[in-house]
Amino acid sequence: MNDKVKKIALQTIELEARSIQALSRSINNDFENAVQVIADCKGRVVVSGIGKSAVIAQKLVATFNSTGTPSLFMHAADATHGDLGMIRPEDVVIIISKSGESPEIRVLLPLIRNFGNPLIAIVGNTTSSLAQGATYILDTTVESEACPNNLAPTSSTTAQLVMGDALAVCLMELKGFNSEDFARFHPGGALGKKLYLRVTDLAARNAKPQIKPSQTIREVIVSMTTGRLGVTVVVNDAQQVMGIITDGDLRRMLEKGTAIDSLTAADIMTPSPRTIHPEELAMVALDVLGQYHISQLVVADQENYIGVLHIHDLMREGLI
Repeated sequence: MNDKVKKIALQTIELEARSIQALSRSINNDFENAVQVIADCKGRVVVSGIGKSAVIAQKLVATFNSTGTPSLFMHAADATHGDLGMIRPEDVVIIISKSGESPEIRVLLPLIRNFGNPLIAIVGNTTSSLAQGATYILDTTVESEACPNNLAPTSSTTAQLVMGDALAVCLMELKGFNSEDFARFHPGGALGKKLYLRVTDLAARNAKPQIKPSQTIREVIVSMTTGRLGVTVVVNDAQQVMGIITDGDLRRMLEKGTAIDSLTAADIMTPSPRTIHPEELAMVALDVLGQYHISQLVVADQENYIGVLHIHDLMREGLI
C-alpha cells in the first residue's frame, strides 16, 4: 500500500511539473503585450472564472493586490446578474478557463467586447470561444490532468496558477516594486514585521538599565534586577555608552572569588559593546545577535544610549 501511494504521489508531481515546464512556449508576444497593457492600465485588473478556475482567479487577485497591481475578482456566474457593474472603461479584464467554452463565459464574452476593455485569456484551449474573443491569449494547455481519470482539474489549475504568478512577477519588475513597497501592503504577521519592524519599536518597550562606571557591584546587581533584561549598560554623564555588564560577567566575577565590595562597574564591564542604531530593521538586529552569539544589543544613536534590545523581543514578535 505504501509503495503504491508513493508511486501515485510521484507520478502526480511529475505530471504537474511537466505541465509547468510546457508553459515556456507561451511566453511569447501575447504574453509580453499582456504584461504591458496591465502595466499601463489606469484602472484595475478584473479577474474572472468559473469553478476551480474561479479559485485560481481569486488567488491571482490576491497576488496582484499585494504586489502593487490593483485588482478585483468577478465570478463569471454573477457577472450577468449585476457584477458587470464593477468593470470600468479603464480596466483590464482577465478570464481564466481550461476549456474556454463554459456557458457562463460564453455569455460574458460579447458583453466585455461591447465594453471595449482589453481582454486577456488564460485558457487551455486556443481554439475556444474565449481564445477567439480575447485580445491576448496566454496558453495554459496541458497534456493531461494528474487525475487518473483525466477529469479533475489538477495539472490545468497548476498551469493557470503559475501563468498568473509569471504575470505578477513581471509586473513587479516593470513597476520597480521593492521590499519597502511590499512592507506597506503586508503590515500584519511575521512577514510584514520582517519588512517594517525597527529596533526602536522593540527597544522602546523595555526598561533602560544603566549604571555609572564608578558605581558599586551591588548597585550593578540592583540595576540589572530592576531592568529584567540580564544586562545593564555603563554610561558616562553625557549618556554615552562606555561598556556593558551581563549576568554572565557577574557569574565570572564570582567564580574568581574577588571581593565585590572593592569593585566598581568599570572593573567588570565589557568596553565598546556591540551596538545597533534604533532605525535599523529588527531583522538586521537578529543577524547581528546570531553572528556574535549574544542575547542583547545596546541600542545607540552614534554613542548616545537609547536602550536595550533582547533576543526575546524578537521571539515575541515571531521573527525567530
